[in-house]
Amino acid sequence: MIEGPIQGVRLAGIASAVPDHMADLAGPIQAFGGEEVEKILCSTGTRRRRLAEQTNPRMCVSDLCAVAAPRLLQDLGWDRDSVDALIFISQCPDYRLPATACVLQARLGLSKNCAAFDVNLGCSGYVYGLWLAGSMIAARTIRRALVTVGDMTLYSSPLDRAQALLFGDAACVTAVEYSEDAEPMWFTLGTDGRGYKDLIIPAGANRIRPDQQTGIRKEAENGNIRSMEDVYMNGGEIFAFTLREVPGMIRSVLEKANWSVETTDAFVLHQANQFMLNHLAKRMNIPSEKVPLSLGEYGNTSSASIPITISHCLRPRISSEPMNLVMAGFGVGLSWGAVAMRCGPIVAPPVIEVDRSAIMEYGQEIGS
Repeated sequence: MIEGPIQGVRLAGIASAVPDHMADLAGPIQAFGGEEVEKILCSTGTRRRRLAEQTNPRMCVSDLCAVAAPRLLQDLGWDRDSVDALIFISQCPDYRLPATACVLQARLGLSKNCAAFDVNLGCSGYVYGLWLAGSMIAARTIRRALVTVGDMTLYSSPLDRAQALLFGDAACVTAVEYSEDAEPMWFTLGTDGRGYKDLIIPAGANRIRPDQQTGIRKEAENGNIRSMEDVYMNGGEIFAFTLREVPGMIRSVLEKANWSVETTDAFVLHQANQFMLNHLAKRMNIPSEKVPLSLGEYGNTSSASIPITISHCLRPRISSEPMNLVMAGFGVGLSWGAVAMRCGPIVAPPVIEVDRSAIMEYGQEIGS
């Protein structure tokens, strides 16, 4: 497990973007029945979700980032040539190759001296991104970075009760820079790849390549219907993993930062589902008012869930004063990460709704 502080790094701002289409529950109600849908919603806490495919079938995570990033740079007053690195963290890239970060670097008009690369991570990805950017800045190899994160529901079966009403689409851009006066960021990161099968898309890449059979949706356990190219989630194992690893992870960063639950202003946790977050808070004796939730409005947005929760729930306060925040991501991999940091005031515009006109139709002419 990686543990330790990063010195001299400041979180300068966060901008979040979502598709403007709000999910219609008519489909799931017809598939599962009204009573079952209500039971699922009470457990997950999700009431509304934003879906890119309904806004524009070709919309990508990069399209949302390409709207959020210019707004953030403008509000910060950063020259685009001053951005030294762009990290794109997602499990929904534009292409298998090239890296989406390269496409986004050009689209944003960043300098050719900007390092740009992708990281294939989900639920823990935001904390890993802050650690990566922070490590590069602390090493004095760069001074400013954009950490872009986001995922989409393209690979979710609408007939799978385990996740059909849970996930939503979103992307967030975070600006990080060198600052002599910044207080240390305390990180802890870990991985247990033995659980990789518990949250997985089995087919579609190189291990199990797509064919005529892998895309056919069939009935699986508990009457759920999905294909091998859809997300599979073993909810029981993911819940057990979360209870096994997350409380100790959060206690570890609190101890390293010499904080307590009382001196922490908010615990911004990956928005897995409401039942799980309530259980975690109760187990760690964290008051519910210190665990902000964005699930009701946006669902589980994977790598974007921590920053969008800050944008949605904490924006008025963190825009005007410092806050002691513990951020924790955990899930697919299986991987986890937490950071304790004092940040604010930061630039934090309201969550941006993106319509179909924002899409950049790259690649249409290729291979035609």
